[in-house]
Amino acid sequence: MTPLRKPFKGDPLFPMELVYRTTKSPEVELPHHLHDLYELVYVYQGKGTFFIENKLMEKKAGDLFIIPGNTIHSSFPDPDDPIISSALFFAPSLVLGANGSDLQYAILSCFDVAQKSGSYRHELPKSNQQYIEGMLKRISEETRLAQLGFREALVLLLRSLLLHINRYISTLSAEQPAHSQIGPSWLRNSIQWIHEHLDQPIGLATLSAHASVDPAHFSRMFKKYTGLHVTGYINAKRIARAKELLLQHEKSIGQIAEICGYDTLTHFHRNFKTLTGMTPGAYRKQVIDS
Repeated sequence: MTPLRKPFKGDPLFPMELVYRTTKSPEVELPHHLHDLYELVYVYQGKGTFFIENKLMEKKAGDLFIIPGNTIHSSFPDPDDPIISSALFFAPSLVLGANGSDLQYAILSCFDVAQKSGSYRHELPKSNQQYIEGMLKRISEETRLAQLGFREALVLLLRSLLLHINRYISTLSAEQPAHSQIGPSWLRNSIQWIHEHLDQPIGLATLSAHASVDPAHFSRMFKKYTGLHVTGYINAKRIARAKELLLQHEKSIGQIAEICGYDTLTHFHRNFKTLTGMTPGAYRKQVIDS
C-alpha cells in the first residue's frame, strides 16, 4: 500500500491550517500518509500509538509531536479511549525570514532537531501544556472570526508558538533518556536499516534475513505496528529522500533516481508521480517558481 498524500482545503496562498480538538477513532484516522507541510500535533486526552518516519511511539494526553514535511506517519488511537487532539499544518515559508537581529535563532530548529535525532514526541510539563492549549485556542478563534488582519495575527501566533517550543526543547538535557518505543527491537532495527540503505536493493527477503525472522511473520508485524506494507514504506521513504535532493538543485534527476535505489529512470518517474501527483521535473520546477 502506498502512503497517501494528505489533501488540504485551505487557501493555497496562505498555507496554514488548524484541525482543532477533533476525536481520532480508528475508523476516522488517516492511514499512513505524508505531506509537504510541517505539522504539530497536540494530544488533549486519550491514548494510542504513533508511527513517525522510523519510530513507533506511545501517544497520550499532554504529548506534543513535531513532524517535519515529507515525513511518513500514521496514528493508531485506542478504540476504548480515543484520542482528542489538534493538528496544526503550515508551510515553512510563512515563518522564515524577518528573524530580527538574533542570528543564533532559527525558527524551525525544533523540526530540524526532530528530523536529525528522531525525537518527534515530547511529554510536556503541565505549564507547557497550558501554554500550547491556549495558543491553539487563540489560533482557532482567529481563524473562525477572520477579522481584519487575521492572517497577520495567525503568523504572529504561529511564530510565538514555535518560539515557545524551541525554547522548551533547548532546555532539554542531551543526556535525557529516550522515550520508550513500541514493538520488538528487531522491527525497530529493521526500520532504521531501511532508512540507512535506501540506495541498495531492499525487499522482504533481505529484511527478514537481516532480522533473523520468518518473512511472513516479519510482514505481519511490520503492518501491525506501522500500518504500512514493507514495499509501500520503502517506496515512500525513497520518494521523500528524492524530494529532498530535488530541492538542492545539485544533481540530475537520473543521479537522484540512482541514489534513491531505483534501477531505471522510468521506474523512478512512475513511483514519484504515483506518490506526489507530478513528475520529478515538475516538482523541481514548482519549487523553483514558488
